Amino acid sequence: MSLNDGLPTPARYYAITVVLLGISLATLDGTIVTLALPKITRDLQVSAAQTIWIVNAYQIAVLAFLLPCAALGDIVGYRRVYLSGLALYLLAVFACLVSAFIPSLTALVAMRALQGLGAAGLMSVNTALLRVIYPKKMLGRGVAINSMVVAITSVAGPTIAAAILSVASWPWLFAVDLPLGLIVFALGYRSLPSNPSGNVKAALSWIDVALNALMFALIFLGVDSLGAHSETSGGMSAASSITLLLLGVVVGVVYLRRQTRLPLPVFPVDLLRIPVFALSMCASITAFAAQTLSYIALPFLLLDAYGRTPLQAGALITVWPLTIIVVAPVVGRLIGRIPDGTLGGIGLGVMSVGLALLALLPEQPVDADIVWRLIFCGIGFGLFQSPNNHTIVTSAPLHRSGGASGMLGTARLTGQALGAVLVAFIFSVADPHNGHGPTIALALAAGLAAVASVFSTLRLRAVSR
Repeated sequence: MSLNDGLPTPARYYAITVVLLGISLATLDGTIVTLALPKITRDLQVSAAQTIWIVNAYQIAVLAFLLPCAALGDIVGYRRVYLSGLALYLLAVFACLVSAFIPSLTALVAMRALQGLGAAGLMSVNTALLRVIYPKKMLGRGVAINSMVVAITSVAGPTIAAAILSVASWPWLFAVDLPLGLIVFALGYRSLPSNPSGNVKAALSWIDVALNALMFALIFLGVDSLGAHSETSGGMSAASSITLLLLGVVVGVVYLRRQTRLPLPVFPVDLLRIPVFALSMCASITAFAAQTLSYIALPFLLLDAYGRTPLQAGALITVWPLTIIVVAPVVGRLIGRIPDGTLGGIGLGVMSVGLALLALLPEQPVDADIVWRLIFCGIGFGLFQSPNNHTIVTSAPLHRSGGASGMLGTARLTGQALGAVLVAFIFSVADPHNGHGPTIALALAAGLAAVASVFSTLRLRAVSR
């Protein structure tokens, strides 16, 4: 059977269930621990800055190894990388549970990094597997479902954590993944399809893997510490943060020059030469930066400036991802009928308007004023995300689906990191508690969404060429 034909039913349903559950596990673990950080700080008798590494270690590992795992998928097959990543992920989850009960912060951070490496295996080939599972004419629907699941799980972590912490101590946050992960592995071993690779003669250079990891780790640490320095006077100095960033850029220059000479680069510079792919990446990074700016700014605006309770603020903010969930099935049917660039351009334009209207809220808005603006944002982002992901995956050659899948995840993480550091800078110069800082952040987010809309619309011209 041709890869373009996908899998027949019911095999397709089993395979997509595995992919969706796997990406849910990997996405949830990026945020599920955050709610427990104050308690972990007290129990382990460490500083809050040290405890943050429980989150950072996971995120750095994912970002550092996402592209190498994607390249490996193009060489040995997406099924092998996915199942190997899941096995490593489950081993690390068990080790995290043991480390939490010892307890040892050093061991816990190390195991979280190992867990991030396993999650990178899951995330790197996630959308590449969709291209193997779904027939070409149904791929847009599959991408929309996948985007919807990522949208749900990216904001559900703290809610699930709150439910667990209400009946158990924080180490059990790591135990919740084990039974579900084992079921996913067993089901995946039986149902995930193999894919013949067009790169069987290629090899993964460990020098390139090391350079890729070093580049992303230095840049992440520089951006993260620079943002932390903007918010507080403690921690790493601004000069040290900038030094880390510059070192990351230098390593990146050396690394990317090496990549241009390789037939199968770890960092897919070959795909970035495709105009539609490059514009989609730019749109993704900018749009996720706008979304992250908004997600961080909104709690400050609702809690401090408008006096909402945490429960009220959480319910209001949830309107955004809930709208994405409602919109996703409709968008899935539009993909292939309306150009992705058109859907994305319209969606990001609507999102930009919604964010601008949030920045222009009256001094004492009623809930309805906030809700309909957030619905605008959710509709806009929902119209953009799935079509953009569809373009990123399908604009790459079939045998480079892994590289495209890895870049999709990298764009999301890069945009989120950029948004976080931008809002930190804003809050360092404008008070986040009286509404000025969040309003500026929302206005900047509206501008970034408008820029992303331009990137998306330019794809129409690139496709016509």
